[in-house]
Amino acid sequence: MLKTPVGHIFANSKSDARPIRQRLHLILLGVEDVARAATFYESLGWRRSSTGHDGFVKFDLGGYALCLISRRDFAQDALAPSHEGSGFSGVGLIYLAETPEEVPAILAKAESAGGTIVKPATRTPYGIAGYFKDPDGHLFEVDYEEVWVFDKDHKLEVEKLNERTIDPVQG
Repeated sequence: MLKTPVGHIFANSKSDARPIRQRLHLILLGVEDVARAATFYESLGWRRSSTGHDGFVKFDLGGYALCLISRRDFAQDALAPSHEGSGFSGVGLIYLAETPEEVPAILAKAESAGGTIVKPATRTPYGIAGYFKDPDGHLFEVDYEEVWVFDKDHKLEVEKLNERTIDPVQG
């Protein structure tokens, strides 16, 4: 298959259909200016991967990556009729803080790096949460809840929950 010319379209084979593994490897964000977006994430303290390039910047997130590509190139690759978008995308990325105090501190860092605070750190029925948008409008939630369980490297243990210590009704 790799010896066919670029642009060749392959037919889907229903006889070879198979389930995909339950995992993701890359989070791809279409941005107006890749260099500006990369600077924003570097200002948050993230380190750019040396394996990317000016048109495709990668940040290693520990086994998967956040990747930045021009919105125009992304739309063209996905055969979208336009690279322009508007409205609520219905997609958000969530950073789980280690302590409640981290939530407002991380939001402040995002704002000082050029992000926009959408919702300040707010007490919720489950913890503390707030939202910011990066310079291209991608929505991030910064959340702290005592129910999340992490391993020694602060990786989420999805199949575990701490006993709820916060009453969602009483707060």
